Amino acid sequence: MTLEEARLARSKKVNKIEKVKDLKNPMEAFDAISRYAKEGYDSIPDEDKKYFLKCFGIYDKDSLTPKQFMMRVRVAGGHLNAAQARTLGEIAQKYAQDYIDITTRAQIEFRYLNIEDIPAILSELESAGLNAYQTGVDNFRNIVTDPLDALGFDNILPSFELLKKLQDKFLFNPEWISTLPRKFNTAITGSTANRCNVFGHDCCFVLAQKDGLYGYNMYLGGRVGMIAKSADIFLASEEEVLLAFDALIDIFKKYGFRDNRNKNRLHFLINMAGMDSITTAIREVAGVDFATAGDTLTTLNAHDTQHGKMQLKDGTFGVQIVVPSGIFSGSALLRAAKLSEEFGNSELRFSVEQNLYILGVKDTQKLLQNGLFREYKNVNSPYLNNLIACAGTEHCSFGVIENKRDAIALSEYLTNAVPLESGRVRLYWSACVKGCGTHEIADIGFEGCKAKIDGVTEDGVHITLGGKIVSDGKNGYTVLKSAPLRFARFYVESLVLEYKKLRNKQESFEQFHDRVLTQYTPAYIGFYMRLQAYLRAKKIPNELRINAVAKTGKNEEFELFELGRKLYYQLAKEEAYTAYSRFTNKNKREKLLDLRKIDPDIDENIAQMTFKMLESEEKRAVVFSELIEFITL
Repeated sequence: MTLEEARLARSKKVNKIEKVKDLKNPMEAFDAISRYAKEGYDSIPDEDKKYFLKCFGIYDKDSLTPKQFMMRVRVAGGHLNAAQARTLGEIAQKYAQDYIDITTRAQIEFRYLNIEDIPAILSELESAGLNAYQTGVDNFRNIVTDPLDALGFDNILPSFELLKKLQDKFLFNPEWISTLPRKFNTAITGSTANRCNVFGHDCCFVLAQKDGLYGYNMYLGGRVGMIAKSADIFLASEEEVLLAFDALIDIFKKYGFRDNRNKNRLHFLINMAGMDSITTAIREVAGVDFATAGDTLTTLNAHDTQHGKMQLKDGTFGVQIVVPSGIFSGSALLRAAKLSEEFGNSELRFSVEQNLYILGVKDTQKLLQNGLFREYKNVNSPYLNNLIACAGTEHCSFGVIENKRDAIALSEYLTNAVPLESGRVRLYWSACVKGCGTHEIADIGFEGCKAKIDGVTEDGVHITLGGKIVSDGKNGYTVLKSAPLRFARFYVESLVLEYKKLRNKQESFEQFHDRVLTQYTPAYIGFYMRLQAYLRAKKIPNELRINAVAKTGKNEEFELFELGRKLYYQLAKEEAYTAYSRFTNKNKREKLLDLRKIDPDIDENIAQMTFKMLESEEKRAVVFSELIEFITL
């Protein structure tokens, strides 16, 4: 009843895509592909270009590459064998200008495709056991899992075979092609390390234990900007997982909203009806009184990327190929396929961080001598090992910034400016607010936007910190809004310099964030990033560390005053006042000595800013935003 009330409340109108869906059965568009290939691009109806062909992973990119298409290929769980990899590489060479994108759902995308070649591509994919079905619009997207499933030492419940059973529920089934209110993302892992961003999906099955049994806790409602929440359901067997999934997708199909597409994901149904109503409905529809949640065991970060290889249960190794921003090629994939046969067990895996693994390797040293690892490193810098970037303006009409090469350029700058021998820094980039680069769960995230300098609009980014992919996951928070892209590298440099100087041995950036940065407000962190960038640009020496400000209980006014004190002492070599009472000078009659009288050559902006941070209580700045003008690059 609660779900029906929620549906009715949001059923006063339907969005325009729902009206497009009523025009035809999606299979009509799929069956017409051969005819379109013969008659040419201009013969394709608008509704097929804009919607129906996307149901089969075929995206019209006329606005970016005239009369050409992108194709998204489903690679279940990111798992593929050498023969499939060879097929993908050959297709890229023959039809897609040798270009491949590895995506954040551990699959691949071809670009620059002509409609005349689409039937041949689909046929070649089918012959290799691959397809592009239901990889776009209102369908079940590629299900992700641990790339080391069944092989890694930390994998307790092999999940890939169960993933395929989940996929069998909807794949190629006309009842589920374009019948959902919105796209639906699923993840499953039976490992203690989270290698697949398992908490970031509409439906998440996460390794758990209850009453001595291993199974899966169910989490629901993840999407861009939102981590999934516990459904308080423990699934003790594969049969229970399949029943719960069946029930959930039936519920979403029947009661999901079809009005505002921006608010039609499962997350919004849960918000409106309540998680208790959803879980009650799942139990009723499945006909099983599922147990309440057990102990979630997927609580670890995977550190494989730092080592480049990881020992597997059978004594062989999985060997990493780092692919910054997921920009790959058919030629490189063909070489990887050959290497997997020569040195491994002919199995490869894509990861959600857009990298690639060759599995079953016995002689890692000999493998790493191959020239492929000069082009794509086995272990790159900590700024490139875990780099994620979605398509951006070159390939996506939603993109606000170029993104992929922006991400690589910033990471390469940091590699040279702040070299780290070890460490883990997850830099995730999304080219727009849609968040396909999962920036909000990054250690340091970037969301494309526009920024203004002297009234002129240019590319920019919102910068976030503190995202997590373990322990139920966590979204980050914004520290800088609309930072000009050309300056973003300098702001982030300020932060990773602190990481390098203050971190404990073997400490990841996430651990450093939790130990140090969580003591401060986002405003202070963002201001500190700007301030240090300004001081470096002006070649003003300073030894001011981010933790120089004492714990203030995250009181921004207190942080500002304390930072002013520390900065003044650095520049003047003496305290601003003789005594203090909390965050003000104790002697109200005491006057602040102008830094310009101490050092006539001091930077004018820094002198004025410091004075504004410390002057009399009635006049001084109390929030950092009042001071940005003094340190703008």
